[in-house]
Amino acid sequence: MPTPKIPKITKKGFVITLRRSPIGTPQKHRLVLSGLGLRKIRQTVTRPNTPQVRGMIDKVGYLLEVQPQ
Repeated sequence: MPTPKIPKITKKGFVITLRRSPIGTPQKHRLVLSGLGLRKIRQTVTRPNTPQVRGMIDKVGYLLEVQPQ
């Protein structure tokens, strides 16, 4: 099992970039991406460090690049 891509926990949050296309992924994964606010490849968003956001990153981490803020 690959190691999770979540960086060390910080108070500020995460900078999340969509790196791979969601074409061919399960519908639930596409819904998670829209919940994070990601629509286009190479789009970057900033999200707070909450358990909900960390869970979403865990679910679709194979499509994302995540950096601490």
